[in-house]
Amino acid sequence: QVQLVESGGGLVQAGGSLRLSCAASSRTSSSYHMGWFRQAPGKAREFVASINWHGTTTYYADSVKGRFTISRDNAKNTTYLQMNSLKPEDTAAYFCAAAKFMTRSPNGIEYWGQGTQVTVSS
Repeated sequence: QVQLVESGGGLVQAGGSLRLSCAASSRTSSSYHMGWFRQAPGKAREFVASINWHGTTTYYADSVKGRFTISRDNAKNTTYLQMNSLKPEDTAAYFCAAAKFMTRSPNGIEYWGQGTQVTVSS
């Protein structure tokens, strides 16, 4: 069982930055691939970024490529999402996710965090 707790969300102006953190409860979390998804009101949950278990491979949604960076520190059981040049359309609840396989689909996720709200004002 892996519990995920996100932090770092908040309100920021367009063009600003935020760093989200996802702390995992178990040392076995280092064997999971990690990812971030987001969900805006009335919309489906969508893939944002993912990183493999040893941190050497990353994938990004086209909408965030070049602005967001995913990273992980397995010694701290923590995954990060650095978000720069934020836009109002990035406003959503952001969810940390863990899976045994690299996936862009919410259906492939084994564990979810509770979510942290990111609001970008124009």
